[in-house]
Amino acid sequence: MSILVKPIITEKATADSENFNRYAFVVDPKANKIQIKEAVEATYGVNVEKVRTMNYGPKRKTRYTRTGVQQGKTSGYKKAIVQVAEGDIIDFYSNI
Repeated sequence: MSILVKPIITEKATADSENFNRYAFVVDPKANKIQIKEAVEATYGVNVEKVRTMNYGPKRKTRYTRTGVQQGKTSGYKKAIVQVAEGDIIDFYSNI
């Protein structure tokens, strides 16, 4: 089971990483804060000070078409904001 699914690279997350040493990840919905901390430390070799998590539920949509009502939803996910120690950085672009 992989704890870290992918990093979140947006304007807000990039500004957070530059100013406050916080990095955002999409993580496994069943993972807890301790598992997330251990996974980030093992993967990137940094010291994690704090982990914040939040669950995003699926967004549901309904369309009325000629053939009837079509219903769908996006997938839900769990997001983690990880604050690393002062002086540590995570470089997402080094493996490209």
